[in-house]
Amino acid sequence: MDMGTVDSQWKMQAAETGGAAPPAPAPGSKPGRGGRGGRKHLSSIANHVLHQCSQTLDRSVNDLIADFELGLKTAAVDSYSRRLVEFCSLQALQIITSHDLGDKINEGSLSRFTFDMMLAWETPTPSDQQITMESIAKEREDRKEPLGANEAVMGDETSLFYSDIMPLLVNEEPTIGEDAYVWFGSVFPLACDVVNARFTFEALTATTAKRLHYPAYDRFLKEMDKSFKFLQKLPTPTGIEFAEDEFILHMEGTAGTQRVVRHIGTTSWPGRLTLTNKALYFEASGNISYESAFKVDLSDAEVEHQINTVSTGPFGVPLFDKGIVFESLPESLVLEFPEMTSSTRHDMWLTLIREVLFIHRFISMYNIESPIHKWEVHSRIILGVIRLHAAREMLRMSPPLPSSFLIFSLYDDLPKGDFVLEQLASNLKETSTITRLSASYVFKGLNKSYLTPLSAEIAKDHEPDSSSHKQPLASLENRIDQVKDEAREVTAANVAVDGMKEEGITDSILVLVGLVSPISKLRPVVQQITSWERPLVTGGVLAVILLIIYNEWIGYMLATSLMLAVGVMVWARQRKIGKICSEVTIDTSSDKTTMESIVEAQQSLKKVHEYIKTANVVILRLWSIALAKSPKHTETMIWMLTGIAVALAAIPFKYVLIGLTVGGFVANTRIMKAVSNPQGGRRWREWWESIPAVPVRIMKSEL
Repeated sequence: MDMGTVDSQWKMQAAETGGAAPPAPAPGSKPGRGGRGGRKHLSSIANHVLHQCSQTLDRSVNDLIADFELGLKTAAVDSYSRRLVEFCSLQALQIITSHDLGDKINEGSLSRFTFDMMLAWETPTPSDQQITMESIAKEREDRKEPLGANEAVMGDETSLFYSDIMPLLVNEEPTIGEDAYVWFGSVFPLACDVVNARFTFEALTATTAKRLHYPAYDRFLKEMDKSFKFLQKLPTPTGIEFAEDEFILHMEGTAGTQRVVRHIGTTSWPGRLTLTNKALYFEASGNISYESAFKVDLSDAEVEHQINTVSTGPFGVPLFDKGIVFESLPESLVLEFPEMTSSTRHDMWLTLIREVLFIHRFISMYNIESPIHKWEVHSRIILGVIRLHAAREMLRMSPPLPSSFLIFSLYDDLPKGDFVLEQLASNLKETSTITRLSASYVFKGLNKSYLTPLSAEIAKDHEPDSSSHKQPLASLENRIDQVKDEAREVTAANVAVDGMKEEGITDSILVLVGLVSPISKLRPVVQQITSWERPLVTGGVLAVILLIIYNEWIGYMLATSLMLAVGVMVWARQRKIGKICSEVTIDTSSDKTTMESIVEAQQSLKKVHEYIKTANVVILRLWSIALAKSPKHTETMIWMLTGIAVALAAIPFKYVLIGLTVGGFVANTRIMKAVSNPQGGRRWREWWESIPAVPVRIMKSEL
């Protein structure tokens, strides 16, 4: 694709949005007017964005460039064009986002303009644009190759939107990459939040080769506006008066949504469930209307809420794994989200509830006391939930994971995610004013009727100043990149583990036996040493052990063992043993027939049952001795333990170890076996069997 074709595309896009790219103004002309022209160091889309910005600001392009160069402290040639695009875009955004944000989203003008900003940021110069076009062309050539097995399966799961509409729109449409999307989220947190922008981008572009197309971006913003307006119109729970800064995040159980059931013992109560950024409300369905709401306060960080999954079903029978339970409440709250196949609703509600808990824990942990900063954090979580609703509506056939859009749930699971949250709190405290491009003002721009005193206070006391718009994001982005890299490593490391979790109990046992089989090969060696079959070897091992114990060299022995382990690992790394032996092979083949295998499995199960019963008997007899249920045996045990305690107190412990070691080796000699009295073991067994076990009574609950 040549550059002339690219220029024609931008002209077509400008015509679609209702205005062609304005010409570059001549010196001395009126703002926003002038003859046709462009700057050679800028790409066609960058020139287009600059002209659009000049129209929005009612200023000439030359004036914008002059203001930019006036504040440019160092002449950075490599980033001059990109920083110019950033400056002009930031100036224009403060104007176009000041009011009627929802109307501009529905018209499509905001999505087209902001998408062009991201394109211009990604390709600010002609060389950048050429490189991008070549890379996209190469990707298209690569996609012509036959699909593999996994790719074919992935194609079957592509969402309805992408599979039906996108092929008609994306063949000639320029696309944006991850970095441009993250940059735009850092200056205008509508489509994403800079903290989790990379994860949001991955979720939105999972089926489009990690490139975001304009139709998808436009629909995503429109779905966000629809979700916001829908949440605004939801009714307040019965008998509840919301706080000034309380906003509904999710509601189900109404006539137009799926059922929610609360279980109390053996009874079930369908009703309406509402989640806000402060609390969770459940209203049982009555004959005509809903009963008074049962409230679970989630804003008190001092209360440790324990929320877990639970199996539920009719009459209290745990049949379906579709419920959640609050275990820390005085009154039990068990909620079920009925579904035929998957657990999507259950996972959605569980993640959203935990997100609300995390946000209040975050505010409490990092001592965020300013009402303005608190509302900024709440605005971020509200916008994140709105993005989640929009994405799930847009990607119905393959809904994304909720954590990709929720900041605190995401970084609570990721390795070292607490470092990102700590840096986020630090950046939030360093910001003394809230600008028009913060989450609070994006929330206010979407909201026409839902006005709170807090948002009015922000608008009144902290008027935005574009000159003071500085974002301490460098350290935050570094932390995010580190966390994402470690998350990739953890994901790659857990691929084999996730595969094992899906195996049945038989395969798991076979894998365990195969993994411990090398250790079992040491057993014959140990038996050969302790049985004195080779007296010189056994005597040498005994002498070394006694020497180590007597001289108290156990620490040195452990250090030597660790250094030997280090040596083995260094040797394996140099020889690249990990690449040569990349997997463990477990042989499950057997020369036995199916019937013989079944009989062997039954016998093994009986042995396991016998081991369990023996363990239970041992524990019950020990309880009998401890509780003096049999005074004779208890008295014998008292004298035995007293004698052992006196011996341990009087004799140095190393001599005790020496005695035990010598006794263990000598016991296997032929002399000791000849002189030993076999009745001694029999007497001990008879004494043990004469101990009465504590009786057990099993209580069975009645339904």
